[in-house]
Amino acid sequence: MKLPAPLLEGVLLRRYKRFLTDIELADGTVVTAHTPNTGSMKQCALPGHQVLISPAENPKRKLKYTLELIRVGETWVDTHTQRTNRVVEEALRSGWIDGLCGYSLTPEFRFGESRIDFLLEKADQRVLLEVKNVTLLCGETTACFPDAVTARGQRHLRELLAARQQGYQAVIFFLVQRGEATEFSPADEIDPEYGRLLREVVAGGVEALAYKTVVSPMANRVGKQIPVVL
Repeated sequence: MKLPAPLLEGVLLRRYKRFLTDIELADGTVVTAHTPNTGSMKQCALPGHQVLISPAENPKRKLKYTLELIRVGETWVDTHTQRTNRVVEEALRSGWIDGLCGYSLTPEFRFGESRIDFLLEKADQRVLLEVKNVTLLCGETTACFPDAVTARGQRHLRELLAARQQGYQAVIFFLVQRGEATEFSPADEIDPEYGRLLREVVAGGVEALAYKTVVSPMANRVGKQIPVVL
């Protein structure tokens, strides 16, 4: 999907209060940008990293800029988690995800105590699909999730397993934003319970998929699948 345009270049000075970042623009001006990401953003939100921010279209908004991309190493990383589901939805509707083509989509489907990101339906087939945005590497080329302990993410895994036991196909979908990644694994050192649950639900019939994104200053789209190593 297309990113907002135009984007302004800057350098990250600091992230604080979770949703705020101070950015130095090319002309030396320092601005504060909204950061739409509730995670730790380890390896990404580090002082000195090059960033791209967008000016707010709403003149009444308190913060006039939004952090869109962070350059980590040689590649851009999309840390904007409010865009994650739209990137995956585009791929689902476009038939870019093997085995999940030709379904009708219902976003934010209520199941149990959660809203699962997508219900996919085709004839008598029903698929629940939950998306997670991945911006962390554990090792040089292994993408991993989560980047902080996530009780919500653990609950989603339990809901997917319950759905599978009720006859749904259930999928946990890891959208990997790190261009260096060649495989995906759970971040056991950060959240061992999440890793344990992921292995448990996969053994119970939940499918785990990981796809890398192709990110540029103009767009973000789903690219190739990478293996999930449990």
